[in-house]
Amino acid sequence: MQSKKQIKKICYRPTWAEIDLSAIDFNFRQVKSITGKQTKVMAVIKCDAYGHGLLPVARRLIGLGADYLGVASIDEAIALRKEKVKLPVLVLGNTLNEHTDPIVKYGLTQAVSDYRLASKLSHIAKREGKFIKVHIKVDTGMGRLGVLYREAIILIKKIKKLDNLIIEGLFTHFPCADSDSEFTSYQIEIFKQLISDLKKCGITVPICHAANSMGLIGYPESHFDLVRPGLMLFGIYPKRGLNIKLRPAFSLKTKAVFLKDMPSGQGISYGRNYITRKQTTVAVLSIGYGDGYPRNLSNRADVLIKGRRFVISGAICMDYIMVDIGNLPAKTGEEIVLIGSQAKIRISAEELAQLSGTIAYEIVCGIGSRVPRVYLS
Repeated sequence: MQSKKQIKKICYRPTWAEIDLSAIDFNFRQVKSITGKQTKVMAVIKCDAYGHGLLPVARRLIGLGADYLGVASIDEAIALRKEKVKLPVLVLGNTLNEHTDPIVKYGLTQAVSDYRLASKLSHIAKREGKFIKVHIKVDTGMGRLGVLYREAIILIKKIKKLDNLIIEGLFTHFPCADSDSEFTSYQIEIFKQLISDLKKCGITVPICHAANSMGLIGYPESHFDLVRPGLMLFGIYPKRGLNIKLRPAFSLKTKAVFLKDMPSGQGISYGRNYITRKQTTVAVLSIGYGDGYPRNLSNRADVLIKGRRFVISGAICMDYIMVDIGNLPAKTGEEIVLIGSQAKIRISAEELAQLSGTIAYEIVCGIGSRVPRVYLS
């Protein structure tokens, strides 16, 4: 097998995240194998591509054939445009009326949930002599952004009359596709009904979409014209036990910066909630909650050293983690894995999420900017 090329970034703190771009390739192909050629793919890369790096991931997905990019904010969209990304970009988040000029300036597509925003976009687009595409968001049960389902037709009819505005898309979002199939199926059905009712009114929306990663995998009837995979592109499963193979793209690594021989009965870290039981060696790792590694994994999560699991010892500090490694013959500079594989043993983001009482999204999104990303291609 061809070895991966490492795109290096010089840094002096021995903590980094490795992003395997070939894993993203694999996962994107899995998406296409499920949806087929007729369904478009919007690659959702909000929150710095779920912590994987907005621009490198965007470039990779464009090369793979993504039809659309989805981001959370205008700022993310502008960052793409400034790097010459010409692919359609949908701003999924709500935008305040006073911040609408960049939508027109950079040729973005905006999610719209009310008439006021649509009207403002229409006014600016007409003033600039341009046309702007919007996707109307419909709330079928998420209870967040979006026009309520029963009020959608009235709103869409009003927006359709606005000058220089094109209703390109209609979409909704699933709040519990991983846990409540009955409610998700209900959402799909009422969304279908809305599309049908609009057609009866003479309104055909070119791109209808609903499926996030879980919808894409578990609900083929939710695919419509376009799917919106996010987390699965990075090899993280939206639910356990799914009949699909994904490859994780994210690894988190550090090094032991100090090794300390400790006697029995010695407290480790703040609060002294870990006490050595015998004479041992403690490895000090150059990573902590200041890097976004959750503090509530203290005394709970494992790390990999020399292909073996060791539990974190004591409270996680802002900049350091300590690990009791017993008599393991380690050295300073020893590579240590917090997320990823070593000697065929793997610690996944899902594993850490379960221990932390959260979701895998938060684990990878939470790893901060002071942890450099190294891209493997």
